[in-house]
Amino acid sequence: MLFVFSQFRDVLLEVTTESQNQAIQKEILQVIASKVRKKIREDVGDSKFCIIVDEARDESKREQMALVLRFVDGEGFIQERFFDLSHVKDTGAATLKNEICVILSRHSLDVQNIRGQGYDGASNMRGEWKGLQALFLNDCPYTYYVHCFAHRLQLALVAASREVIPVHNFFSHLSFVINVVVSSCKCHDELQDAQIEEIAHLLSIDELESGKGANQIGTLKRPSDTRWSSYFLSLCSLVRLFGPTIAVLEKIEKESSNYCQLGDANAACKMVTSFEFIFILHLMKEIMGITNGLCQALQQKNQDILNAMHLVSDTKALIQKFREDGWENFLGKVISFSNKYEIDIPDLNAPYFEGRSRRRKRDVTLEHHFHVDIFVAAIDVQLQELNCRFGESAMELLTLGSALEPKNAYKSFNIETICLLVEKYYPLDFTEQEKINLRFQLRSFEIDVHSHPELQSLSSIPQLCRRLVETERVSRYYLIDRLIRFILTLPVSTATSERAFSAMKIIKTRLRNKMEDDFLADNLAVYIEREIAKSFNSDSILDGFSSIKERRVLFK
Repeated sequence: MLFVFSQFRDVLLEVTTESQNQAIQKEILQVIASKVRKKIREDVGDSKFCIIVDEARDESKREQMALVLRFVDGEGFIQERFFDLSHVKDTGAATLKNEICVILSRHSLDVQNIRGQGYDGASNMRGEWKGLQALFLNDCPYTYYVHCFAHRLQLALVAASREVIPVHNFFSHLSFVINVVVSSCKCHDELQDAQIEEIAHLLSIDELESGKGANQIGTLKRPSDTRWSSYFLSLCSLVRLFGPTIAVLEKIEKESSNYCQLGDANAACKMVTSFEFIFILHLMKEIMGITNGLCQALQQKNQDILNAMHLVSDTKALIQKFREDGWENFLGKVISFSNKYEIDIPDLNAPYFEGRSRRRKRDVTLEHHFHVDIFVAAIDVQLQELNCRFGESAMELLTLGSALEPKNAYKSFNIETICLLVEKYYPLDFTEQEKINLRFQLRSFEIDVHSHPELQSLSSIPQLCRRLVETERVSRYYLIDRLIRFILTLPVSTATSERAFSAMKIIKTRLRNKMEDDFLADNLAVYIEREIAKSFNSDSILDGFSSIKERRVLFK
């Protein structure tokens, strides 16, 4: 990984041919990484920026914190640049804040210029009272927190749902059942044979329609914490292949001579054919079906503010509607599914017992248990998770910012809303006179956009920002341009920090798990921001290397 670019290879070989000293290679890499960070710092300039922070363990189990800077450059383009990687001894909010401040001060970046914070859902970061978010807000009141929308949202929702004990048990059982059914090639073949028999039967009684591409043979998908939609797809595959799955488990029970396989198949069959398993299977499928659209859409690299806000609001509304009005219809689907596969349906009016002991009787019915303890509880934790990640303050900030959206001939453009945005969220970034001037600039801009074609047919705020620069209207509408850059600084949808950790796994592997932290950080800076590194010529790198040697001589 040291020789990332071919244009630097000859220089490195020239320097290291004589002694093959690894220290010299590290110094040259350090020069390149320093020049990359210096270029990013120059691009930021005096403009406001957002910090995006994430943490993960590397191959040697050291906790690493990645720092990404998001800003709008002089040409109006949004930039998200990996800036540094730092080892943190603990993940407390105070420790993370101190380390971030050290990195920023090292490169003369003022904390007061931060206009946004983007973290994942970890409580040590997003906490409104003691988290990293709160610590930066104490120093600068305009470092608004916006959750990194694309940060493994579905996995976070799955983790939240596991707070309901029956749901947690269900996911454990789900993994076990799938492992039993597709654990071997023979079982997999039997699953496909069972599907063929079921499809043939349904076609014979006219419950399925034949046609090109219809009735494809599939398999059960394993739930995984490394794929965006793995859990939802896993649930859908089990519902679709429920009949063949039961058939395979029953066949293993009858024909297997291995006591281990026999026992596993028996346990899996009991799990799958329980009414509670069927109930939670359909419940999580419904909930994840609602949130799946949001999870998928927010993975797009350039998700605009207006669409993001609509997606979040619509998802919350759909989940709330399902909670309030969906019980009767949902229960009917579960009962119908159970009848189809001859699953025993308990008397829902019977008293509910916790566990097997009748001494643990509760004064509630089974229907109350399924409705309140599972159905309502599972939905509530989803709503709570979404509300924590997309709070009212952040939603209002981004919604007000959408008033600058140029889509559909500036249909959302509203002068009063834009002025309210400045008054409420950026009061000290505009003087009182500038606030007055902003209103007049907005009026002039509203007339200007309808009479000049170059300002029309725009679909997003980033395009508007670039068009103001291209048409040299920045000097005329400098206050509007300033506000647009503040809005664009907020990380509506980003996975840059995730990509940084993916790169870290490429560089620091099991065979290279003894890498020093500075060496790892320099490698990442050069590898991730290779487009910047490619712009440096060999002479400038050699000059930087020579200056390091000269400084060492002076210190001696």
